[in-house]
Amino acid sequence: MSEYLLEMRGIAKSFGGVRALDGIDLKVRPGECVGLCGENGAGKSTLMKVLSGVYPHGDWEGEILWEGKPLKAQSVRDTEAAGIVIIHQELMLVPQLSVAENIFMGNEITLPGGRMHYAAMHQRAEELVHQLKMPEMNVALPVMYYGGGHQQLVEIAKALNKQARLLILDEPSSSLTAAETAVLLDIIRDLKAKGVACVYISHKLDEVAAVCDTISVIRDGRHVATEPMAELDVDRIVTRMVGREIKNLYPKVPHEIGEVRLEARNICCYDPENPSRRRVDDISFSLRAGEILGIAGLVGAGRTELVSTLFGAYPGRWEGEVLLDGKPIDTSTPLKAIRAGICMVPEDRKQHGIVPDLGVGQNISLSVLERFRRLGRINAEAELHAVQGQIERLRLKTASPYLPITGLSGGNQQKAVLAKMLQPKPRVLILDEPTRGVDVGAKYEIYKLILELAQEGVAIIMVSSELPEVLGISDRVLVIGEGQLRGDFINDGLSQEAVMTAALTPVRKEYGVTHA
Repeated sequence: MSEYLLEMRGIAKSFGGVRALDGIDLKVRPGECVGLCGENGAGKSTLMKVLSGVYPHGDWEGEILWEGKPLKAQSVRDTEAAGIVIIHQELMLVPQLSVAENIFMGNEITLPGGRMHYAAMHQRAEELVHQLKMPEMNVALPVMYYGGGHQQLVEIAKALNKQARLLILDEPSSSLTAAETAVLLDIIRDLKAKGVACVYISHKLDEVAAVCDTISVIRDGRHVATEPMAELDVDRIVTRMVGREIKNLYPKVPHEIGEVRLEARNICCYDPENPSRRRVDDISFSLRAGEILGIAGLVGAGRTELVSTLFGAYPGRWEGEVLLDGKPIDTSTPLKAIRAGICMVPEDRKQHGIVPDLGVGQNISLSVLERFRRLGRINAEAELHAVQGQIERLRLKTASPYLPITGLSGGNQQKAVLAKMLQPKPRVLILDEPTRGVDVGAKYEIYKLILELAQEGVAIIMVSSELPEVLGISDRVLVIGEGQLRGDFINDGLSQEAVMTAALTPVRKEYGVTHA
């Protein structure tokens, strides 16, 4: 009998003549965690869709062996019956259904006659949320009442309930806090000890190093290396992923900081569900031309609400004043903000960044469609020329501008959203979690682009949950906690500890905000 639970041999997959996978091998032993690493568009998610039955047998070339025997799955249900369960990067929950109903979706416990056995399902769901260290979660409540981090853990509970023997985790911590990520890694260690195998896909290489036994790297659809984690470190993984050494992830490019470009005065945002609660509480700040302003804070601090207001995208009521070059501007809608010179790359590209039914090029040109209008029609040639320029500038991997944007990897979708917001040539560019779900090579390219834009005089606001990123790129850092501005620091020797201390320390209004 084979020592491997899973063997994938010579897997190849094409889309419209484009080779997405070209002869990839992958092996996993019982109780082993294999880290699958590669840049955006390398083929990681495609390979896992082959393994999990999203792409049925016959739709790809090669061979899959499960416990030494050929696996010819025609659907996800077939692979789940074998014990292979995938947790996708994008949540697959029904918001209106309860936590328990989501956990048992498709695998419900029923009573004689076909009625739901809710008592049994609630009891098992409570066991799972305790196992995931979420004892405060009410399994009878709709899942939409919980934040993204908790919803991600519900996805994991759903997979555990299916008695997985091989668990595929595709960017499982992208919406988790540091504490929730620590819980996730402990769960994986417990599963390994029980003989459950895992394939862990993540751009957060510190997590990969912490939990994986073996690393397999793919690049441009081809297998590059498989090595024990004990013989590697993060820098070596990066080198294998991108085919070159990246010595300094945060490039230093000198750029001049000019006059005040943007002013936000006394911004208050009210919770759409509870109008008496302030999500942003009387925040004022300024931003200069060529300056990169990082905004840090814990999840739920009010960072996204603040920048969404500046862009006219906040869904609730807000008060305050926004000035550009010393003059008040109307930012009541995103279109008005764009016309004034403010553009924004949103945190959630799937919901707010892309139009799934359109192609890559059409998504990129959406922000300036008026520019290509001639006598009631779109000048397709001019539009294509502008789109191709942005695709080349951002090194966006797409076989064609006409390819559906959903055919791109998550990181390349992010680049497309960024390209869309560069089209209007903004004077102020807001980036909300610009590198979430983006590989280290693409991160480096985005950082270089941010610095190039700053050199050109664009004023930039960057919201990020990754403190090393904030400190590595920003000229100045705002720290927000519970809707308050708790710190405004020049980024000269600023430490993560100082930022976190400010985030957790309430500010007394009469004393104002402390500056470094």
